[in-house]
Amino acid sequence: MKRAIISGGAGLIGSDICRSLSADGWEVASFDTADQSEARITNIHCDVSNEESVSNAFQQLGWDSLDLLVNNAGATHGIFNKLSEIPLSSWNQIIDSHLTGAFLMSRAALPLLRKGGSIINIASTRAFMSESGDFAYAAAKGGLVSLTYSLAVHLGPAIRVNGIAPGWIADGSGLRDIDHNQHPAGRVGRAEDISHAVRYLAGAEFVTGQILTVDGGMTRKMIYAE
Repeated sequence: MKRAIISGGAGLIGSDICRSLSADGWEVASFDTADQSEARITNIHCDVSNEESVSNAFQQLGWDSLDLLVNNAGATHGIFNKLSEIPLSSWNQIIDSHLTGAFLMSRAALPLLRKGGSIINIASTRAFMSESGDFAYAAAKGGLVSLTYSLAVHLGPAIRVNGIAPGWIADGSGLRDIDHNQHPAGRVGRAEDISHAVRYLAGAEFVTGQILTVDGGMTRKMIYAE
């Protein structure tokens, strides 16, 4: 049986990745500060930004092998700030939870990863385009893109490393027609769209060092003010 660790496995995207892989027959562990509700998923409490917490989490899990690590964890609250007002603590929280967390998890997982295994980093289209005030989040996700490229070279050919850049992903509640219609694909993204991409990259033996954008075409749409 193949084994996967999903950081941030209790969130919208992470929980769907866990369920999807589990349904495919994988043994799945969620590393998060909250629990995954799916009974088949092993819940390991972990703050991925903390080196000791990551080390303890791997010890608690006790696996001797691993096929896939998905670095999905990261703070999502308070990502919009004014440069003149953001405290260093907020900057550090965003960078540490997304970027440093991916580094710590990848380093800890490396001794367990089987030859032919892979790491998938969940970045964001905000690594390529921004709204005002999301600079810390964009920097963290941009760092994840670069980390993906460099680790693919560093760990190949034994381990493949790829990334996914989701666009607007929602649970479907409170969405308007205009929200869907601004996407060339005709709708806002769903968590399962990212799970499909994870499953593809997990099995794509000739794909490494790539960022797969899953955004319904939004980063290709030119927008003018009316």
